[in-house]
Amino acid sequence: MGLRPIVVSASPNCQNSSADYSCLVYLQHFIASGAELAHAGKPDGVPTQNVVARLAGRDPALSSQWVVLGAHFDHLGRSSNGALDPEAGNAIRNGADDNASGTAALLELARRLAAHPTRRSILVVHFSGEELGLLGSQWFVEHAPVPLDSMDAMLNFDMVGRLRKDRLLVYGVGTAAELSAIVDSANVAPKLDLVKQDDGFGPSDHSSFYAKGIPVLHFFTDLHEDYHRATDDVDRINAPGEARVVDLAERIVREIADRPARLTPVRVAPKQVMSSQREGSNVYLGSIPDMAGSGVAGLRLTGVRAGSPADKGGLKAGDVIVLFGGREVRDLYTYSDALYAHQPGEEVEVVYVRGGTQHSTTVTLGIRPR
Repeated sequence: MGLRPIVVSASPNCQNSSADYSCLVYLQHFIASGAELAHAGKPDGVPTQNVVARLAGRDPALSSQWVVLGAHFDHLGRSSNGALDPEAGNAIRNGADDNASGTAALLELARRLAAHPTRRSILVVHFSGEELGLLGSQWFVEHAPVPLDSMDAMLNFDMVGRLRKDRLLVYGVGTAAELSAIVDSANVAPKLDLVKQDDGFGPSDHSSFYAKGIPVLHFFTDLHEDYHRATDDVDRINAPGEARVVDLAERIVREIADRPARLTPVRVAPKQVMSSQREGSNVYLGSIPDMAGSGVAGLRLTGVRAGSPADKGGLKAGDVIVLFGGREVRDLYTYSDALYAHQPGEEVEVVYVRGGTQHSTTVTLGIRPR
């Protein structure tokens, strides 16, 4: 993407700062703690840090307002916790897409914006601890270096390196009245196939900001077979595709940061994802859902894990699940409710549509790999 090296350094008096935003770059130190670390034998947590950089706005009247750009830089490493290829043991999982791609996108945006500043100021934040439960972004919003009410928007980049068929998912377009139109106007030729979602909540760092009432956008090129596996490596990154995502994001950032008026926040009612039935469940089908929904009634599959119950039951990419265990499936959320109502080892009838024709299969649910 034509990246140039950026030297990240902090003056000594900025190293432990969480509030001195006169610092150009600093490390926001904190102790990451949570249930997953406790289960791993680290009940007191582990020390880590967010990396924060400030790009001052060029307009004195607007430079005290901020647009936050974020991406998480942590992945699984050699840990098999959360890995979907436990058979690989302690093989290193580099996370080229999840989330070196987002990290690279953020650095490139920072380079471009530093060269040609916007009217409002920019905060560039690399978060730690996302894989352990959005720990870095949650810490950041609780210890923000600028007032939360001075943040106009937060743009998040998580898995943006596997663009396929020009298709980019953009979440959060409903979190400010102006965002959908801003995103559309930034999508210039050659256009990306944008799949826009209103909701500002989701399993990445933008959720921490939206929970504080800040408008958000989340960029995502969708799940794939290498997710949380050792095969998620650099040779599978679509670099030209990611450059197009960065180009689009830059146009959006500049529009938000240069517009005379602030965005108008909107509270979008989040869909209910979690339920008591679901807590701690390890039931497994092995399907890869279309996270965008694709405007169909049901759950479209973008892939199926090899050897999984879904694979053994004959399900394939492109199938749309409409009934699961007798429950109607309308989207990802109702599918999750239906799946987590069952236990590993149970036989379940799955009704799906393929090529306009409805089919049925019976699958024996498995145990989620750990």
